[in-house]
Amino acid sequence: MRVLVVNAGSSSLKLALLDADGAVTDAEDVQHWAGEGHLEPLAAFLERCDGADAVGHRVVHGGPRHTAPAVVDDLLVASLYSVSHLAPLHNPRALAAVAMVGELLPGVPAVACFDTAFHAGLPAAARTYALPREWNRRFGLRRYGFHGLSHAHAVRRGAELAGRPAAELRIVSAHLGAGASLAAVRDGVSVDTTMGFTPLAGLVMNTRPGSVDPGLLLWLLEHGGEPREEVADVLEHHAGLKGLSGTTGDLREVVAGRAAGDADCALALDVYLHRLCREVAAMTAATGGLDLLVFTGGVGEHAWPVRAAVAERLAHLGLAVDAAANRAAAGDAEISGAGAAARTVVVTAREDLEVRREVLAVLGGG
Repeated sequence: MRVLVVNAGSSSLKLALLDADGAVTDAEDVQHWAGEGHLEPLAAFLERCDGADAVGHRVVHGGPRHTAPAVVDDLLVASLYSVSHLAPLHNPRALAAVAMVGELLPGVPAVACFDTAFHAGLPAAARTYALPREWNRRFGLRRYGFHGLSHAHAVRRGAELAGRPAAELRIVSAHLGAGASLAAVRDGVSVDTTMGFTPLAGLVMNTRPGSVDPGLLLWLLEHGGEPREEVADVLEHHAGLKGLSGTTGDLREVVAGRAAGDADCALALDVYLHRLCREVAAMTAATGGLDLLVFTGGVGEHAWPVRAAVAERLAHLGLAVDAAANRAAAGDAEISGAGAAARTVVVTAREDLEVRREVLAVLGGG
């Protein structure tokens, strides 16, 4: 079965056609995709690759109802529209892609695959906010977690590299990119994660701050004179590494700035690493220890100094990396140091493979 994987982001559209063996036979990364009505890139790609037998759509937020991949139909689409406010930058664009692909490939079955589904089974203690129970029930407030498709693949592939079933390992999965989150995985399932009701929580990211004292935000609104719209814009687009360093927020720029003696870049990197190491350690409280640390995402795969810093600062958890292997790592690789009690691996982010796996599971094609 040939599966077309459609990943509609907040400003881009990633397309990949995977053959019956899971190999990518064609791919396209459309930048500045306009969303609804912007049919041309989709039509050109489908004409070039001669169609597909099934479609898998990455959808960031499944809301409270959708906790597993599901066949796309009118009822599902209506339900996802009703929770678009939970992911306003992503879900409407994913739904636009669903509509357009359906128009271009009538009759081809499609499956929605949710980033939140991997964390749907979080224990009550991990998913519940300490807010009035009436609020939690009325508004469906809970920690949803994100990057689930990436975490699911990273955990599965990381366990393969370690040579043991994921169900036997206490794993921390670190998806580090422009957006970043950790997942604590025990018995093969997510038991904690750093993101929450929205993707703003947790780690410091390129332009997002991660977790912030809610009292600080209330102070900015009540006493700082900052308009709510401006605070919202800053939290999404101008905080994190970008806000601290004065760069675009790309970690490579921050590292280069620190090397050139820029004090703001040095502080930004220190804050980033402090929060990352603190949260990795926190995840091990949920797993009950650490057998395997998996790095994935653009930073996780390519920023060897970040991996080295995490291992050095968390040596008390049994982590150690081989310096040469860490520097040379390309693609899927183990970088554990000799005698390390916990293994460390690098896994190439492949959300497309996880989407394909879920499509085949739902449609019975594998």
